[in-house]
Amino acid sequence: MTPDAPRRDSRTDQTAHPHPHPHARAWSRIAREVIGTAYPWAPGHVVLGPGDTDVTPARLHPAFHGALDWHSCVHMQWSLVTLLTRYADALGEQERAAARALLSERLTEEHLAVEVDYLQARPGYERPYGWAWAAQLAAAAADLAAPSERSDAVDGSDAVEGSDAVEGTSLPEAGTWARALAPLADLLADRVVEHLPRRAYPVRHGTHQNDAFALLLLRDAYGRLGREDVVRACEEAAVRWFGDDGPLSTEDEPGGSDFLSPALTEALLMTEVLGRAAGAAWLARVLPGLGEGAHAHLLEVPLVLDPTDGQGAHLLGLALSRAWALRTLAPWVAEPAADRVRQAAGEQEGAVLEQITDGDFMATHWLVSFALLADGAGP
Repeated sequence: MTPDAPRRDSRTDQTAHPHPHPHARAWSRIAREVIGTAYPWAPGHVVLGPGDTDVTPARLHPAFHGALDWHSCVHMQWSLVTLLTRYADALGEQERAAARALLSERLTEEHLAVEVDYLQARPGYERPYGWAWAAQLAAAAADLAAPSERSDAVDGSDAVEGSDAVEGTSLPEAGTWARALAPLADLLADRVVEHLPRRAYPVRHGTHQNDAFALLLLRDAYGRLGREDVVRACEEAAVRWFGDDGPLSTEDEPGGSDFLSPALTEALLMTEVLGRAAGAAWLARVLPGLGEGAHAHLLEVPLVLDPTDGQGAHLLGLALSRAWALRTLAPWVAEPAADRVRQAAGEQEGAVLEQITDGDFMATHWLVSFALLADGAGP
């Protein structure tokens, strides 16, 4: 292990890349396509009374309908903002305009007011996965906003000095998106701070309820949005839940519907929270031998027998989230193990690239976001 392993600054990774991305335009097109696909629709709607049974997508969620469900629509919009930030040139003028038009149509103050009202009436809706992605969308929009808009995009409470817009890329309309999203981000920030101290145990399995994944995204997003109270709450929960873990048994990974590796996702979170020396010691204790023969199955491409099944397609996302985790963790591992970890990340990513745009809707409605994480767009 390398105690001084370098940590990626997620904010600097959001700047525009100088080289064309071979998949950016296709990823943007499929993101727009699935967001515009109203059905099938899985609203997860909790009916509050006899007059609360109309689940027409655009009425129930005017900002976040399409892409099968609320959280997927949220993070596919995050994908569009991220592509506009990182790969604007690669998108081309026509695709850039189409992505901006869709985001401007969805991310209005009127639409987000409906979303906020819905979540206020249903405090547990989309917790924690949808919360984390909504925070990421708000942060990405604020980062893309012109610098003059950045300070108005979020609640000023507990603001962090120096939390300026990302240098190098900005869009004037992103300020409008960020202002529309700010009330939702503020509501969820307050919910996170209230909720985490009431939780005795984390959820560790590899699907939507995974707390390590949510904490990682929430901590990153609210750090960029200037909410240090949320950052502290996430870090305190991470240390309380995972700080004293001993060697993890990963023999039961993956589960049949996992799209996250519980062990690797926890490692992503804890190395970020603990920092260089403490993070390296934690990783050496909890995942000893990574890349050296131990946990070798985490480096293997998951077997997907039916990519048209919603749960089976989760395993495609698992390959991408593993690629993200392995690339991020590689600097913490000594050579030659680090090279093996990086090689495995490339193998996992390459195995599912075709499914991202040409697969069944059960894959295409969400995989772009995880491809972008694997590509370096995440925390």
